[in-house]
Amino acid sequence: MTAFLRPPALRPGARVAVIAASSPPNQANLDRGLAAMEESGLKPEVFASSRAGGTEYDYLAGDDLLRAGDLTRALGDPAFDAVFCAGGGYGMQRTLELVDWSKIDASRPKVVVGYSDVTALLEAIAVKLGWASLFGPMVACDGFYQGPGEYDFDELMKLLFHPETVTELVFPDARTVVPGVAEGHTLGGTATLLAASIGTDTSLPARGAILFLEDVDEELFRMDRYITQLRRATYSDGVAGILLGTFTNCGEPRDVERMLVERLSDLGVPVLAGADIGHGISMQTYPIGVRAQLDTEAGRLRLLEPALTPDPMLMP
Repeated sequence: MTAFLRPPALRPGARVAVIAASSPPNQANLDRGLAAMEESGLKPEVFASSRAGGTEYDYLAGDDLLRAGDLTRALGDPAFDAVFCAGGGYGMQRTLELVDWSKIDASRPKVVVGYSDVTALLEAIAVKLGWASLFGPMVACDGFYQGPGEYDFDELMKLLFHPETVTELVFPDARTVVPGVAEGHTLGGTATLLAASIGTDTSLPARGAILFLEDVDEELFRMDRYITQLRRATYSDGVAGILLGTFTNCGEPRDVERMLVERLSDLGVPVLAGADIGHGISMQTYPIGVRAQLDTEAGRLRLLEPALTPDPMLMP
């Protein structure tokens, strides 16, 4: 089983780098998200990419060198305890091409949070640095910028400050596709990003893993293509279990689930659908690179170790 380095839990006053390694974030929402972080005891530092508009293309936050430089510095500078992505969109694949991994100390893992396009980054730091990470809400996005009292935000903060209290993720509306219990390290994210990374030096196949998949704004036939690509590229060979989250605006929900069941249920592993993780829903944070047990009949993912290394000074 692959072992990943888990970052330390955050303490009040932790310094946090806020970057945009994909598309430009909504600035008003970003400011609200920064205020929410400060209210929760974090000290965010906004990197230039988070304020940059489109330069070469309006869908990219600044140019590639700016985004890659910010990401490299945020990951490598020991002054920062965590790296939060301001938003997703598109551009992370371009950013990763220019990251200087030699400037990052792999022996000092730090918290990295994001989802959607950031899936590519979470996968990359697992491959290049061996770090666990968090597929969770982003600073300028719905579910985060509203701050304390918002489900997504509160769940993330609980995990960041007190990871020892988050022992399982429970999915009350989940549906058993293939019954069973699977154990492995958690992996995955937005399916289109996983498919886009295949063949690169930052792709991490799902062998021995509990693979999480979700997506947004893809037509059904395209979603079928991406899932099929994950199969044909042998990405899913040896997977231990599969957890399916939201597939928002990817077609009629019954048709999407029918396709996913048809494409994934023959792999001979437990499969659970309908987890409240992903786009278009109040989401739980899904740890990446953590040993866990998926019980598809009970509708839960039990963490066999805390997602972050708990702070002994803050434990009861």
